[in-house]
Amino acid sequence: MGRKSKQKQKIILPPELPPDVPEDEIEVSDEDLQFVNENVDYAGFVSGLDTTSITKHVTRVADLKEDALERLYERRLQKKKLKEEEEKEKEKERKIEVDRVDALPVKSLDGQVYYRTLAEKKGGDGEEEDGGGDKGIVRLTKTERRAKMKKSKKEAKKLGKQVENTEQVEATPQAAVLAEVKEDLTAEATFETKKRKLAELGIALLADPESNIKSLKEMLQFCLDGDDVLIKLGLLSLLAVFKDIIPGYRIRLPTEKELEMKVSKEVKKMRFYESTLLSVYKAYLQKLVLLEKKSKFQHVAVRCICTLLEAVPHFNFRESLLSAVVKNIGSQDDVIRKLSCSAIKSIFVNEGKHGGAATVEAVELIADHVKALNCQLHPDSVEVFMSLSFHEDLRKPGEPAKESKVKNKKNRKRKNAEEPSQLQESDRKRSKKELTAKMREEVTADYKSAVFTPDVKEQRKMQSDMLSALFETYFRILKHTMQSTAASSQANGTLVDGESGAHPLLAPCLNGLGKFTHFIDLDYMGDLMNYLKKLAGGGSNSDNSSEKCAKGLTVSERLQCCIVAFKVMRSNLDALNVDLQGFFVQLYNLILEYRPGRDEGEVLAEAFEDYAL
Repeated sequence: MGRKSKQKQKIILPPELPPDVPEDEIEVSDEDLQFVNENVDYAGFVSGLDTTSITKHVTRVADLKEDALERLYERRLQKKKLKEEEEKEKEKERKIEVDRVDALPVKSLDGQVYYRTLAEKKGGDGEEEDGGGDKGIVRLTKTERRAKMKKSKKEAKKLGKQVENTEQVEATPQAAVLAEVKEDLTAEATFETKKRKLAELGIALLADPESNIKSLKEMLQFCLDGDDVLIKLGLLSLLAVFKDIIPGYRIRLPTEKELEMKVSKEVKKMRFYESTLLSVYKAYLQKLVLLEKKSKFQHVAVRCICTLLEAVPHFNFRESLLSAVVKNIGSQDDVIRKLSCSAIKSIFVNEGKHGGAATVEAVELIADHVKALNCQLHPDSVEVFMSLSFHEDLRKPGEPAKESKVKNKKNRKRKNAEEPSQLQESDRKRSKKELTAKMREEVTADYKSAVFTPDVKEQRKMQSDMLSALFETYFRILKHTMQSTAASSQANGTLVDGESGAHPLLAPCLNGLGKFTHFIDLDYMGDLMNYLKKLAGGGSNSDNSSEKCAKGLTVSERLQCCIVAFKVMRSNLDALNVDLQGFFVQLYNLILEYRPGRDEGEVLAEAFEDYAL
């Protein structure tokens, strides 16, 4: 029992606790705080612990009294002292005393003399250890260590920043190159995304125009971009869309009264579609006209304008398209001139698309253009008239038709006078017939406006307007040629045959007169023959003016004047009484002046063919 009680009373002391540090000196690092904040859920149990009971049990002195505790601590201190003394003796044994001649001793404050010692050399190691330990070294506390660590960290950060700055200075040229490469890559990426977006909008519009009509405005915004390639793509994409979705009729916007009226949802949707289409189409044409003035967009803009004129000549804003195309028919650029001339020729040939109204406008615009530039244009600008076609069966209505109408009216009056009793019964039938007749007239008028088939009167009027503008242009060219050759002969004294640079439009003018000579009014035949005689150099009295005009022309042009005169006489043989002797004499004179390498042999052959007929 005694042994058991002794074993129970035997107490194992706990290890020494760390020294107390005030809370002000405690410093927590940012990493510790981050770790605790990230794992808050795992540290919640700590707040519920009983710290007092834990400290008692940790020290293992919970059941002891104060006297017993003091004894335990005294024993612990005695054991520590013994251990320290043993360690010192062991260290002295390990060290070797240095020769007193080589090293002076050290005297302490208490009067004791200490001689220097050296640690023994370990086998295989060449390092020497100072086992004595310099007693002058002072150990740092935790707070001092932390402060020292902070200083070292700050110094390390400063050094890192300095290194980074030096690296940045060294890497500036490389960084500039990398920045340029990144900008190029981002520009290419944005260009590809915009191209894809433009294609998606166009496909959606072609698939369902009425539902996606708002996409037209988005596509128009691409034409305002800063990238030249993207602007061209936007113009061509809109061209393809407009060619497909433009209706086969002119859009008439509703008036204010019509807008105030209540209409169905379908009508509202159609009005919104038409108004949006018309507004975007107008803005697109304005953009084309502006870009046409810039050299880098000129070809694309002219191509779009000409394509629209060929595809939709019936649609709104046709006048602006025609004026833009007519200005370019005499351009010095071959591509632009050919595109414009082909568009005008398509208007002349395909009159079914517009009913002939666009043809009249184009001929009048060309006539004004020739007049404004004083006949100094490329020959192609007048040669387009060769694609015109006129109907010979369009003539004024005859008198018998009017007489038949008058007779029918008289017969009706007689019948009404003979049968007065049947008036009341037939009133209703007549009213119904009149209503049906009015309805038919309205339907036919709407059909004609939609199908572009004007009646005979309108066709006759349009044809007369075209012929007047056409022959006005031809006579102006003839007159200008005579005046220019006469003025140049007076200025230079003499002219060399074959100089035709001052009248480039004469050859296509003579070709057109030869083709349309049967449409010329008889009142102008005399003036035409006089002009041709002067230009050909003929005349019975060999007038000086005619000789001057003839010397300014080539042999081929003078032969063409004779050909036109022969055609005029052949087509109006019964109505004209003109002596062609002067033209015959001039034809034989021109044979003598003809040179195979200089003049055109086909023109000479045609002149003899017309002369024989």
